[in-house]
Amino acid sequence: MTSKLRVAVVHDWLTGMRGGEAVLEGILKLFPDADLFTLLHNKGSVSAFIENRNIYTSFIDRLPLKKNRYRNYLPLFPAAIETFEFKAYDLVVSSSHCVAKGVIVPPGIPHLCFVHSPMRYVWDMTGDYFPYTNADGTSGGFFSRWIFPFFANYLRIWDSASAPRVDRYVCNSKFVAERLRRFYGMNAGVVNPPCLEIAPPIKSGPREEFFLVVSALVPYKRIDLAVETFNHLGSNFKLKIVGKGPELKRLKSMAADNIEFLGSVSREEITQLYATARGLVFPGIEDFGIVPVEAQTHGCPVIAFARGGALETVTTKTGVFFHEQSVQSLAQAVQSCSRIKFKAVDFQKNVSRFSQGNFLTKMSQEIDRLRRNKK
Repeated sequence: MTSKLRVAVVHDWLTGMRGGEAVLEGILKLFPDADLFTLLHNKGSVSAFIENRNIYTSFIDRLPLKKNRYRNYLPLFPAAIETFEFKAYDLVVSSSHCVAKGVIVPPGIPHLCFVHSPMRYVWDMTGDYFPYTNADGTSGGFFSRWIFPFFANYLRIWDSASAPRVDRYVCNSKFVAERLRRFYGMNAGVVNPPCLEIAPPIKSGPREEFFLVVSALVPYKRIDLAVETFNHLGSNFKLKIVGKGPELKRLKSMAADNIEFLGSVSREEITQLYATARGLVFPGIEDFGIVPVEAQTHGCPVIAFARGGALETVTTKTGVFFHEQSVQSLAQAVQSCSRIKFKAVDFQKNVSRFSQGNFLTKMSQEIDRLRRNKK
C-alpha cells in the first residue's frame, strides 16, 4: 500500500487491551501514519503502540464519570460518532463492536469496517449488559430499569440504518458474519483476528492439577456455570479464575474451597497459568473469543461450549466440547479433558491461523480489493 495514502482509523473506545485492541494494533501496523478516532480515551489504558498515535476523541471523552461509567452514555454514542469528519482522508478503516461503523464518510472515500460483533447491547444481549433484574434477584440499576429501555429501540433503528454506510465488511468469524446478515442484511468476509501473542514453538510439558478461567466476570460469560460445575466435581478438581467484574461478589459467595479467584494478573502470570493449567474452561457463547486462542498457543486444551466462535478456533485435537450449558455436560467434558493426552504439534498447527502475519496479509488484500472497486 502506498505510504502517501491518508488513512483514518476509527475504534469505539480506548479503555483497555482486549481482543478488539489486538485487531486495532494490526490495522495500525498496516498504516503507520494513520490518525486514530475514538469516542473516548482513558489515557494509559492501551499499549504504547496505540497511545503514541494522533488520537482524536468525541465529546463523550469530556463528560463526567466517563472513565468507568461510559456505557451509561450509550444513547449519545451515535451522535458522537457522527461528529467526526473525514474529508481530508483517502481511506477510512473502522474497528467496531458498537458504533464505529456508523461514521459518516464523504462519497468517493472507501470505508472498510472490521466488525467484532453487531451492537450486542441492543440486539441479543440487552439483558446481560443492562439487566432489569440482577442474577441474585435484586432489581437492576436505575439506568437499566428506567432509562435504557426507552433508548434501545432507537439504537436498533440507528444501528440498522447506518449499516449501509460501510462499503465493505469483514469480521472475525463465520458466526459473526451470520449475525451481520441477520441484523443488517449485509454480507461480510471473514478475516481471523491476530492473537495478542503467539508463543514460541509449543513444547509438551507437565500440567498441574488445576483448570483455568480467564474472563471478564459478567453474566453472559457464564462463569457461574463453571463455578457450579467445580463445586459439583469436588476437591480433586481445582479451578483458578482470572478476571474481575460486577459478578465477582456473587461468584465468590457461591464458590467452594477448590475455587480460587486471582483477580487481575500480569501478562507474565497469565502466560504461566496457560503453560501449566490442565485446561481452559470457556463456558459462554462468544463471537470469536481470543482467550481460547491464547491458551492454545501455550499448549493448553480448551473445554468450550459448542456454539459461537469457539467452533472455529478450537478443534477436537486441541480441546473438548460440551453441548449443553449444564453442570452435568460441563463436568463430563472436564473429566474427559483430564484423560486425554494432547499433542503439541496439533496446537501449533491450529494456532498458526491466528498469526499477526496472516491477519496483515488478508486485511491488505481486502483493502486493496475495496480500493480497486471504488475507482
